[in-house]
Amino acid sequence: MFKQITPVFAVSPQITEQDVELAVASDIKTIISNRPDGEESGQPDAATIAAVAARYGINFVHIPVVIGSISDADVEKMDAAFTKANGPVLAFCRSGGRAAMMWALTQSGRMEPSVLLKTAEAAGYNIGSIAPRLRPVGLSGDSHES
Repeated sequence: MFKQITPVFAVSPQITEQDVELAVASDIKTIISNRPDGEESGQPDAATIAAVAARYGINFVHIPVVIGSISDADVEKMDAAFTKANGPVLAFCRSGGRAAMMWALTQSGRMEPSVLLKTAEAAGYNIGSIAPRLRPVGLSGDSHES
């Protein structure tokens, strides 16, 4: 269910309370929700997942985003969550696609755009819609490698 993007970063479709146990078994230290609460009926809300994560000692961060309106501030929050993470990170949304996009945007300027796109594609995510926002290595912006 979890798709490895890098050795320390995985993405997933919507997780459940039981999936937090899988995260524990996978040595995940931080879970990031990129899904807005109430996006779909029946989805667990962020507070529910956060409470379960807390019981297992996993840090939980809620950075809800909507495709087409991911802001620079959202990317900065994601980057800050990576910086504070003390080990492997799992990010989720409805399908995992937004989480993969957020990762790529945090790596913009640190990894070549083609590598970011291919890495996400290898995990099953087409993130081409954000390609215009991806900067070549060395162009402005400090990002945290994850």
